[in-house]
Amino acid sequence: MSASATMPEGFVLASPGRATISDADLDAALAVALRACDRAREEILPRFRNVAVETKRDGSPVTEADREAERAIRGVIAEAFPDDAILGEEFGASQGTGDGARREWIIDPIDGTIAFSRGIPLFTTLVALVVDGEPVVGVIDLPATGDRVAGARGRGIARLRAGDGTREDRPVRVSEGPALADALVCHGDLFCFDLAGLRPAYEALAATVPKLRGYTDAFGHMLVLSGAADAMIDCDLNPWDAAVTRVLAAEAGGVCWVREREGGRKLDLLFGAAPTVDAIGALIR
Repeated sequence: MSASATMPEGFVLASPGRATISDADLDAALAVALRACDRAREEILPRFRNVAVETKRDGSPVTEADREAERAIRGVIAEAFPDDAILGEEFGASQGTGDGARREWIIDPIDGTIAFSRGIPLFTTLVALVVDGEPVVGVIDLPATGDRVAGARGRGIARLRAGDGTREDRPVRVSEGPALADALVCHGDLFCFDLAGLRPAYEALAATVPKLRGYTDAFGHMLVLSGAADAMIDCDLNPWDAAVTRVLAAEAGGVCWVREREGGRKLDLLFGAAPTVDAIGALIR
């Protein structure tokens, strides 16, 4: 069965490869993204389990660590690429100039602030470079666990150790894609399914998939990209929640289906090993 036959209405396949960027620029951008995550760790870890939590106007939590980590990331990017645009969760968008207007860095200093604020070490830092609207570089960093995956278009994904940046010899790949009866499928918060109008999709999965687990935020994304889990459906995301996975899923040998809503301000993702994603698509279509 083809992906087009199983893809739920409104979803499209994320297919990197159109944006023009040189190999040298990809390498430089990936190096900057990694350096930015290093600086973010320096701001985040001293405040883990030692910081006050505030509530933003949209009802989501925020801490001093979120703000200072984003400032640090922005500083690293601005020093290396002063003409590039930047979009971050805490401080919004800055416009690029010249050729930098084609390039936008999309950053989430702490993805999973609820986990961070409750002392749960499964929060992440996300840094992506988007060129002409297409993500081409992405890093998922887990500061509290010392784990990190990073990749760029056409370069695959590496798993890197905190501190010295040592690269694991084993390739980072999605799983072989087992049948749903044997698959481990992740999902985000249930209220996000409601916001996306996809609660029936969750109900179908809950009735069919024995190992359906709520590994939320980019921690769940990393499980899928590294083959520990087989697929994930994550709903009502912001651009900074989704950009990294949109490029890394293909680099890990998987697929990523995307549904954009509200003019691209909200996104729903279904991604992972192609056979499992196809099976989920057929189930919830």
